[in-house]
Amino acid sequence: SGLERGDFSVWRFYLARARRIVPALFVLCVVMLLAGWFFLMPEEYRVLGRHVRESLTFASNVRYFKESGYFDVASQEKWLLHTWSLSVEWQFYLILPLVLMLLARFLPGRRGVMGVVGALFVVSLGLCVWRSSVSPSDAFYLIQNRAWEMLAGAMVYMAGQRAFSGLQRRALELLGFALVIGAIVLFDKHTLWPSWRAMLPVLGSALILLAARQDSVWTDNALAQWLGTRSYSIYLWHWPLVVALAYMDKAADPLWIAMGVIVSLLLGHLSYVWVETPAQQRLGRFTARRAGAVLVLGVAAMMVVAQQVRMTGIPKRLPEAVALVDAERNNHNPRLKECLDPDKSCHYGEGATRAILIGDSHADAVVTALQAALPQAQGSVLFRGGSGCLVTFGMHNATGKRYCDKLNHDLEEEYTRYPANVPVVVVGRTSQYIGGGEPSEFRPLFNLGDDSVTVDKAFLTEFKQRYVDTMCRLAKDRPLYLVRPLPEMPGSVPTRLGRAMLLGKSVEISLPLERYQARHAFVWA
Repeated sequence: SGLERGDFSVWRFYLARARRIVPALFVLCVVMLLAGWFFLMPEEYRVLGRHVRESLTFASNVRYFKESGYFDVASQEKWLLHTWSLSVEWQFYLILPLVLMLLARFLPGRRGVMGVVGALFVVSLGLCVWRSSVSPSDAFYLIQNRAWEMLAGAMVYMAGQRAFSGLQRRALELLGFALVIGAIVLFDKHTLWPSWRAMLPVLGSALILLAARQDSVWTDNALAQWLGTRSYSIYLWHWPLVVALAYMDKAADPLWIAMGVIVSLLLGHLSYVWVETPAQQRLGRFTARRAGAVLVLGVAAMMVVAQQVRMTGIPKRLPEAVALVDAERNNHNPRLKECLDPDKSCHYGEGATRAILIGDSHADAVVTALQAALPQAQGSVLFRGGSGCLVTFGMHNATGKRYCDKLNHDLEEEYTRYPANVPVVVVGRTSQYIGGGEPSEFRPLFNLGDDSVTVDKAFLTEFKQRYVDTMCRLAKDRPLYLVRPLPEMPGSVPTRLGRAMLLGKSVEISLPLERYQARHAFVWA
């Protein structure tokens, strides 16, 4: 509309978005850093500092994409994970006005704009569906795969000038709510997302907006209006409360969940009344230059603090006993960075090679133990491995770790040159790479070249053949030891022990034998 009137200012547009978004986000980040000072272990606090920095620069979606998936276990330990969508939204706000300004110069008129926006919508939706089947985390977090959802809003605005009858508006609204409710009922955390399924809530929302019924029983009521005005602040506070429930081991308790919902509404209301509204009013009274300076300086100051937290985690703030527990997370192979590299062959110890250890980071974790177990403590252990690498010839890594493919290729070339009398030991997180060996929709981390394949019976049969063939070839001229899967505790042991100490609680960390056996039954067999 501003471009059509001839008075649009991209800087005023950016400032209006910043006035709306930054103050409440800033306060949330301050509160999280203050709470983390008392309740987070150093490594957790470091991660929080990094996430505060990325959230305030609206780059957190890229950070979370690099770290992990949204629905993994670790997601409930990331206090600002939900800001991924805020970052995508801000990136959209940065790009869209520039595109529209370009169109206004070279392709004026709403018809041309609608055509370009529609084309971008189709391209982004196509990317989303494609990337969801190939790399779900890519599809979930990155702007190019999510822009279509916001472009749908742009198309609704541009199509909103059409006149609909009362009956048509009611039909559009009912269909819209049916789609939104259908998405809630039909989808869960196991659903491949976003993919084409995201079209249900997006199309539903678009139809509700397009209907624009001012007297709707669904939206024209006190509760809906109250939630609508406070929705941004509620959004900001809901996820830290989800993480807090997980932190206190209350995430499955219905009473605590209900309390969490109530508290999120309360905090959202307080944020709206005490932060959002006053900040917008006061910044609105400033000149554009002064308001921009206040926002930039505030964010810069917070980023300096967040960077200091990110650097060290400030362990001295904790009781000495907790700091000692946290220090144990660094009790690992001292040559980890040097030797967990497929391009290198590392010898542990001196003298003749007495054993060869190959595998992934789990192998790296036990190489010094193997060295210590050498008879008469004489000789050395040759280590060959890569982080997250399955040792099975001919298997392809589906997550972009090309060094794993290279490791398998190199091992296949060189294993015949290993001394015939020197035992080979293989250690690996094999069950993790193939989804536990149970048929499911899980996309294995290693496959035969088709990244869209799932763990079905055909895949498991082929994997079994490749795995057994690889081990038989390794064992042809020398002793071979396949080490059963290493038990993995449910979560970081130093973190969970330290948390319990900070909260004055005791905790016993264990892994039931039955769960271990069930998870690794296929590989064990």
